[in-house]
Parts: sequence; structure tokens; C-alpha cells
Amino acid sequence: MLMKLIAAAAFSACIAAALPAAAQNPLAAEIIGQETLDIGTSTSEIAITSDFSGADLTIFGALANADQLLLAIGQYDVVVTLEGPRDWTTVRRKERMFGIWVNRTSMTFEQMPTSYSLASTRPVSEIASAATLTQLGIGIEHLALTPTGYLSNAANLGEFRDAFRRLKQTAGLYQGDTNGVRFVSSSLFKATLQLPANIPDGVHMVHAYLFKSGEFITERELPLRVIKTGLEDAITQAAHQQPLFYGMFSVMLALITGWLASLIFRKD
Repeated sequence: MLMKLIAAAAFSACIAAALPAAAQNPLAAEIIGQETLDIGTSTSEIAITSDFSGADLTIFGALANADQLLLAIGQYDVVVTLEGPRDWTTVRRKERMFGIWVNRTSMTFEQMPTSYSLASTRPVSEIASAATLTQLGIGIEHLALTPTGYLSNAANLGEFRDAFRRLKQTAGLYQGDTNGVRFVSSSLFKATLQLPANIPDGVHMVHAYLFKSGEFITERELPLRVIKTGLEDAITQAAHQQPLFYGMFSVMLALITGWLASLIFRKD
């Protein structure tokens, strides 16, 4: 009898010790029923050739431990983004002086994605609150546009931010599709992201966010390489690795082209 009491007490102590650990360990939380998310891409590498005119990237995903009732009534939302390599970006404002348009003021934003594509099950403003979207950096309007350096024109910060977004969207580098994610079964979804023709090369990051009834649940990410091949790659390598010879060749090519044009179109 004494041995049974000792064994029962030891078992209770083990359970009590395990509960706090499960609460702190996210893996344990997933085991006891929290939703999980897994994603995969149709390709891990995009090759840019001289005739590259853009492409579509397909992302497949699966939910686990999802509440089937909430899933059936559309309480789960997925947002998928593709962020290009980050770099400092300068926005300049032109003003007219003595009849000439010149750059007068500028503002530099630190470490912004050079390209940004988004797909979601519905408009992101309907998925979560603005504060949550800003905290996670989801959506063109919620990317953290942080200026760097001394801000002598801080009053115009909003105008420069709007100009940054407008320039990126006009160039096709920032875009979104509010119907780009759809569930193909009770737990599987498919997302399609449009890649612009002028997408920069480098390592891009695919992010997938899962929301339930407006609350952020979990996130997954995968890298995607965008590389230049053929003539595009040769020109890029020459411009960066041998700038002197590249410049001399460009000047010579321009001179020869101009000379040939003068021969062809000269008037007798």
C-alpha cells in the first residue's frame, strides 16, 4: 500500500512538472492541439534570361490541427508574401528652379524589400487589425518605412512614404492579389504570386501567415533564389567585376553604332 502511494505521488509530480514546460515549449503546444502550417514552392530557383517577361510562383500549403467547424465557415485566413533582397532606398523630390526641375529634398528608408508580392484569401484589412498587420509587416501599407539619418524634413515623412509606395507600385515591383490564396480542400491551400519582369536577382523570402478569427497563429518561410543567366548574367558580371573595361566597351559600342547609323541614314 505504501509503495502504491509513493508511485501515485511520483506520477502526480511528473505531470505537474510537465505542464509548465508544455506551456513554454511551442513544440509541446503544437502537440496538444495548436494549429500548424507547412508550405512548399513549385520551384526553389527562378532563372532570368534576356526574354524574361515575368512569371507566376505557386506556393502549396497544409494546415494541421485545424478546427473543422471554423474552417468550414471561413474563420481561417492565409497570407503569402514574397520579399526581395533588402536595401536602402532613397526617394527624391524635384522642384522647379529658374525654369529647371532639380532634386531639392530627399529621404532614405533603411532596409526595404526591393520587391514585394502578396496573395491572400481576402483583403488583409478584413483579416486582422491594422496594429497586427503593422507589427507583422504584412501588406504594402503596413511595411515599416523607417527613415535613416537626420530628418530635417520630418513634417514631410508621410508624403515621402506615399511617394515610395507609389513609385514601387508604378514600376510593378510592389503588388498584391486579395484573391490569390484559395483552399483546395479542407486543409490544403494554394497561392499564386506574380513575379514582375524587372524582379531583382538575389535571395527572396517566401512568408506564409496563418490567422484564425482575426488572430495571428503561426508563420513559415522559405528562401527563393532569383538568378540571371546567359547574356544578362554576363553583362551584370562584367559591370560589377570589371567596370573599367565594361565602360570602355560601352563607349566603343556607342561610337560604332553612331558611325554606322550616320552611314546608313546620311543624305547624298
